[in-house]
Amino acid sequence: MKKQPVRMCIACRSALEKKQMLRIVKDKEGNISLDFTGKKAGRGAYICDSAQCIEKCIKNRLLNRNFQMEISSEVYDAIKVQYGNRQD
Repeated sequence: MKKQPVRMCIACRSALEKKQMLRIVKDKEGNISLDFTGKKAGRGAYICDSAQCIEKCIKNRLLNRNFQMEISSEVYDAIKVQYGNRQD
């Protein structure tokens, strides 16, 4: 049996299997979006697939530290909308 990769959530710091988490990706142009497939090219940050972790990420602006750049509130709002649209 193949060992599944484990990633740490940037919000709650819990370690889960990669396929149980959402990936937030920054591409070469600096665009940030949710990656529901887990295969988009770019630097990735992982977050639990829960509304609580999404809210904590937005409230504490955790992507700024993870991607080592200033990220506008519009990007955080877009992530919240993308996550909400997927839940429907």
